[in-house]
Amino acid sequence: MPNVKINMGAVIKARREMLGLLQPELAAIARVSTRTLQLVEKGKANASIETLLQIADPLGLTIELRLKDMDKSAKPL
Repeated sequence: MPNVKINMGAVIKARREMLGLLQPELAAIARVSTRTLQLVEKGKANASIETLLQIADPLGLTIELRLKDMDKSAKPL
């Protein structure tokens, strides 16, 4: 299964940098701590969907959950 947290974090970081925003600036706009944003960008945060949306929205990004991206070998609970 692809590491969704790392992939999403990389997309968020790339978009933030493209827009010329520093981490503290985006964190303030998104109303999250700078540390939370750092962890999300590194793929090390267990962020809620709400937090991810708070970060993604000011960047003009959408969060999509795609079942087709899940590992086909994963067994249901």
